[in-house]
Amino acid sequence: MKRRVLRLAAAIGLALAAGGAMAATNDADVTRATLDNGLRVVIVRNTLAPVITTEMNYLAGSDEVPDGFPGTAHAVEHMMFRGSPGLSKDQLAAIAANMGGAFNADTNEGVTQYYFMAPAQDLDVALHVQSLRMRGVDMDAKEWDKERGAIEQEVSRDLSNPSFKFYSELRAQMFAGTPYAHTPLGTRDSFDKTTAAMLKHFHDTWYAPNNAILVIAGDVDPAATLAKVKQEFGDIARKTLPARAAFDFKPATAKTVQLPTDAPYGSVYLGYRLPGLTSKDYATAMVLSGALGSQRAALAGMRFDGTALYGAFIDQSLPRAGVGMAVGIFPKGGNPQPILAKMQSILAEAASKGIDASLVDAAKRKAIASLEFKKNSVDGLANAWSHALAFQDAESPDAIKAAIEAVTPEAVNALAKRTFDPAHAITAILTPESSGKPVAGNGFGGAESFASSPDKPVQLPAWAEQAFAKLEVPKSSLAPVSYTLPNGLRLIVQPESTSDTVELFGDIKTNQDLQAAKGEEGVAEVLDGLFSFGTEQMDRLAFQQALDGISAHVSAGSRFSLSTPSVHFAEGVKLLADNELHPALPAQAFAVVRQQVAGGMAGVLQSPAFLYGQALGKALLPANDPSLRYPKPQDVMALTPDKVKQYYAQTFRPDLATIVIVGRVDPAQAKQVIEQAFGNWKATGPKPDTDYAAVPANRPGKLHVPDASAVQDSVEMAQTIAVTYDDPARFAINLGNQVLGGGFYASRLTRDLREKHGLVYTVGVNLDADKYRGTYKVYFGCDPDKVGAAGALVVQNLKQMQQQPVTDTELMQAKGILLRRIPLGESSFGAIGSQLLTLSQQGKPLDAMSIAGRHYLELTAPEVQQAFAKYVRPDGLVTAVKGPAPKD
Repeated sequence: MKRRVLRLAAAIGLALAAGGAMAATNDADVTRATLDNGLRVVIVRNTLAPVITTEMNYLAGSDEVPDGFPGTAHAVEHMMFRGSPGLSKDQLAAIAANMGGAFNADTNEGVTQYYFMAPAQDLDVALHVQSLRMRGVDMDAKEWDKERGAIEQEVSRDLSNPSFKFYSELRAQMFAGTPYAHTPLGTRDSFDKTTAAMLKHFHDTWYAPNNAILVIAGDVDPAATLAKVKQEFGDIARKTLPARAAFDFKPATAKTVQLPTDAPYGSVYLGYRLPGLTSKDYATAMVLSGALGSQRAALAGMRFDGTALYGAFIDQSLPRAGVGMAVGIFPKGGNPQPILAKMQSILAEAASKGIDASLVDAAKRKAIASLEFKKNSVDGLANAWSHALAFQDAESPDAIKAAIEAVTPEAVNALAKRTFDPAHAITAILTPESSGKPVAGNGFGGAESFASSPDKPVQLPAWAEQAFAKLEVPKSSLAPVSYTLPNGLRLIVQPESTSDTVELFGDIKTNQDLQAAKGEEGVAEVLDGLFSFGTEQMDRLAFQQALDGISAHVSAGSRFSLSTPSVHFAEGVKLLADNELHPALPAQAFAVVRQQVAGGMAGVLQSPAFLYGQALGKALLPANDPSLRYPKPQDVMALTPDKVKQYYAQTFRPDLATIVIVGRVDPAQAKQVIEQAFGNWKATGPKPDTDYAAVPANRPGKLHVPDASAVQDSVEMAQTIAVTYDDPARFAINLGNQVLGGGFYASRLTRDLREKHGLVYTVGVNLDADKYRGTYKVYFGCDPDKVGAAGALVVQNLKQMQQQPVTDTELMQAKGILLRRIPLGESSFGAIGSQLLTLSQQGKPLDAMSIAGRHYLELTAPEVQQAFAKYVRPDGLVTAVKGPAPKD
């Protein structure tokens, strides 16, 4: 990888700070170093929140696996969570849970990445864990036998997704004879033949400092952090790496794949091979994809002229090659052939006549602007650097900027001509199929029982125990400024200076189920579909061109947003307000959108997902509960433009709206801009109630919704619960949920259902509290013959929460998780905007997260037990299963 020529003083200074690290450099907030053992280190300082992300990128993935064992790298990734010398799997799980953030991994073609996202105070712990796992990993055969069950559940889950099935076939055809011909996932058959010794060999061969890149982003002291990295990793020996697999891509042969799907709509894909991330033509491919995917381009136009429900161009770039796909969506029962013909014609024209130069220019500006938006998230910033260095073999995320600027329309047209040859196209048509109606169940193997109890308290290593010994409510980094305009609109501004961008998040409290007239179900969906057709002053193409001119993105509707460079903030707000307050709602577009919504709903009503949701809702809620309302095609087709306009006038009210602005903007300036753009927005009549009413406790039950395309069951065990978002009991329930389902390996349910018995891949618990009602839910995915056993363990664990207090260790760990999540909720513009928007719309103070932290800190184990005993009903659960029929 190329290195910048740096000033000698900076290089020497940071080399000394690293205690002998070599080739260290510092460019503003970016610090780089290469240790003597070859470990490359990048530290990116970002003070958005007291949060850090560490990403250890090993340059080994599915490209390096043995023949016949495509999931080896993936299996090693799983086993890395089973412990290392000096750190047991239970200790690792407890440490990760105590940190409260994200702790996971992903396996790609040429990279396996392990990442932490945690409060900045836990940086030393994260680095020590990464160091121990580089040094070695426990590959006990019995542990692999357990993990094999979990990873095979993951395989079943992905193979239940028709789009993944198509993608697997596309790769096999497009990249035949190369490692890209298989995905990193692996197969159940190969995992059955894989041994722990094989996995250890892969780890010991490829997991080396000279085959790794460590990226650290967040609120850190770069010099001190680099010194810590040297201390943790400097004495790990480099290794001699084997030769890597060769890639010799042959021209793909045209093929058409036909697959059923459980989606409520059908999909048409037209795929071609594109240059990869490391290609000299990658920037050109990026611009080509952006131009074809523009809202002003012909593929997107299929939605607006009624050819398809949706049209787009998407791409996935691998290091050595990529895939570009035109996509068209059609309603259930619709004919995909006209869409396929239109997509073929569009790409043929791009190849023969070229692409509109204005679209190329807009795609370039958008791609360059996106580089600045990456600074708006701590983990997003780390991801950007890992992607640039480990996947693209680039110098930095900004290294592509010059290449993008150099792209010309002629280069884009030449690439289109080389690429879009029908002889090399891989086509797929995914056709929706009905799987059957909900079926009442008499039982899912519930007789099976496992005597299970939580593991004994984990004794943490001294270095970790000391880090987590003290619990306190973290200080928020937010200082939002709140205004209420004369028309009732609430404006909240959180100034941030980490990038030269501004993001706006808006919400109007509406509820179609409570506000739409009887027989007018679907009016909200039709209205939402019309906002994309422009404003009273600009048609959709002129409006999108205005946005392209300032590299901004707008989304209008009851939930609305704006992303824009800060220099264009006022222009962006003006365009957003024009779209939100003066939508065109053209009659011709109304006919198109109404037909699309009706056609889409015809498929939705027969889809397993809809049938599943409705069946569960009917089992939980009283008959005729408004949340059970749904639009039928005939309801949608009976709508008129006047009814849609009436609904818009009735529900879009400034006194039910909140706007949150995050970014480089002065609050007073933001207020002035918002007043100018939204100040004349008026509400008429009294405020409506948009919250669902309270409901009684449900009866227990079981139901099954067939899904012919799934090989794994999706399971929800749910009940209504008399806990609202204002009820103080929510704190105790949330804290108990962390004991049950929080953290990765550290929760009771994960240990019981996944770790001990290999029944599931993931399991979670959720309290969904509304203003007047709540729902409590445990959810997991597993094979049909494991549903009953997993469900029995869920009930057993819930009863145990009621019968005895959680342990002191569990209570402290759960508190630590929730307290440490407070700063994590402030680690991106999106997280900040979502948090402040939700608090405002729920009528809570803007420092409610700190208030919640104090509640969590004071809760006792008996109080958690009492809350579960009072509100949770283990024998009152409705068990809903979607997929193959569960087996007793």
